[in-house]
Amino acid sequence: MSLETIEQEVLEAAAEIVAAFGSSKKEKYFSLFSPDATFIFYSSNRRFDSRAEYEAEWNAWEADGFVVHGCASSLQKVTFHASDTVAVFTHTVRTDLTIAGDRMQTGERESIIFEKVGGQWIAIHEHLSLDPTFESK
Repeated sequence: MSLETIEQEVLEAAAEIVAAFGSSKKEKYFSLFSPDATFIFYSSNRRFDSRAEYEAEWNAWEADGFVVHGCASSLQKVTFHASDTVAVFTHTVRTDLTIAGDRMQTGERESIIFEKVGGQWIAIHEHLSLDPTFESK
């Protein structure tokens, strides 16, 4: 399989994550991550060491009024490391969301590490940081 084909598979896996997140399809979104995936977000003071930890935090956010209304991805790049079974997807993301009753837009940069397991690309790590070029409206 060519690297171009593999890259397209990773882009499709990433698009599925972005679409599920952007449409608040929580169950679908979390199903695209390995149970032992790790997560680092600038908005949290701790690392989540499993999908279950992050999902519990998401549930707490929802209880406080967290809702995702939409999400757009741009400046996408896929790189491969060590083999063609691990890939790093990076992009810029713009999200329309409500937090504690306040509707807002965020601008972030994100890295998602994927591993090919059983013929499927699954996310094993996500890291989100502020995009310094983003100007909120």
